[in-house]
Amino acid sequence: MARKELRSGISKRSALGFILVTLVLNSMGIGLMMPVMPSLLTELTSLPVSEAARWGGALSVVYALMQFAFGPTLGNLSDRFGRRPVLLVSMFAMAVDYLIMAFSWHLAVLFIGRTLSGVAGATFSAASAFIADVSSKEDRAKNFGLVGAGFGVGFVLGPMIGGYLGEYGPRAPFYAAAGLSFVNFLFGYFMLPETLKDENRRDFDWKRANPFGAFKQIAAYPAVRTLLLAIFLFDIAHYVYPSVWSYYAEEVFSWSPGDIGLSLAAVGVGFAFVQGYLIRVLEPKLGPGRTLFIGLAANLVAFAGLAVADTGWMAYLLISFAALGAMATPAFTGLMSVRVPDNAQGELQGLIASAAGLSMVVSPLVMTQVFATFSGPEAAISFPGAPFALAGVLILAAMLIALPFMRLQERLPSPSEAADRKTPAE
Repeated sequence: MARKELRSGISKRSALGFILVTLVLNSMGIGLMMPVMPSLLTELTSLPVSEAARWGGALSVVYALMQFAFGPTLGNLSDRFGRRPVLLVSMFAMAVDYLIMAFSWHLAVLFIGRTLSGVAGATFSAASAFIADVSSKEDRAKNFGLVGAGFGVGFVLGPMIGGYLGEYGPRAPFYAAAGLSFVNFLFGYFMLPETLKDENRRDFDWKRANPFGAFKQIAAYPAVRTLLLAIFLFDIAHYVYPSVWSYYAEEVFSWSPGDIGLSLAAVGVGFAFVQGYLIRVLEPKLGPGRTLFIGLAANLVAFAGLAVADTGWMAYLLISFAALGAMATPAFTGLMSVRVPDNAQGELQGLIASAAGLSMVVSPLVMTQVFATFSGPEAAISFPGAPFALAGVLILAAMLIALPFMRLQERLPSPSEAADRKTPAE
């Protein structure tokens, strides 16, 4: 049955389908540039790959810092002006960003492009607020899985296409990503409905449109504050994969770049299946609390196994547990979303994006140093799986923090409680 606030008259299912396609297109744009970034950096810096990689790390940090700083700003803007305009501006800005990087003639221009993409990277937080708008409280956790599913599909297709286009030069995938992002913008312009009801809009306030101000507002809900800490630790642990996977796989399994790419594709397929399908089957039966427990437990198994794995087949077996662990993210988001009023969904999603951005700064710095300390011929103790062991400890801490919310049947706020909870967000 169509919701009245979907002004185009489309159904919930269609609205979720539109946002899934948007997320896939956006993720493909990001993935297209991954295979050629080393070549572009060596071209711009005239440095060997080993040295150019340092600039690649700096670009990642700049992107993550912009996500941290501006996630709440864009989330608050979506609570004021609606999800549609924020998503459209973000899509268009990403198209411009990829063109800037495609035309980059100096390393500084590349940094400008990554800064813009970090600021405009509201797609996932605004998309999550969109999903919250069109989902009942009972369905939010499973529907939030669409965010991860879209990323998983894009993560598989993007690098594959980017690697092929990279044969025509390191800038070709950036032109393709720009075109893809512009198609995404046009798709959203003509097909994406507005989902934020007029009565749930609120004034924009700079005092709360930043990570610290947003946290102060959300801190009015102690349960959300606790879950934010748990998901922050979870994110730091989870970003061990992009931080050290390539180095770890080469060191431990002697995999070639092709082998590593195949394993990453397997991760993307697994994430897309779990968050796009499996969670939609299991979560309604288990509830968000038990779904979260299973997701965190699966991550704990994956990290513990990878810490001591010594053969490639073991890695693929553990990738299946890592994929199952992808249920934790939408479960976390669902548990927090039902605890804040409808006029603060964008603010919450912006704050979650901000926490993810901060973890994207912390995790690579920590995990790469741990890997370097415990691997190589000069390591006092040879333990290349140490980053995954640390990630397992962080998952265990997140489990203990979130334990009170892992009941089989999570009680949702009653209508009177929901009305009372609107006050801090107005």
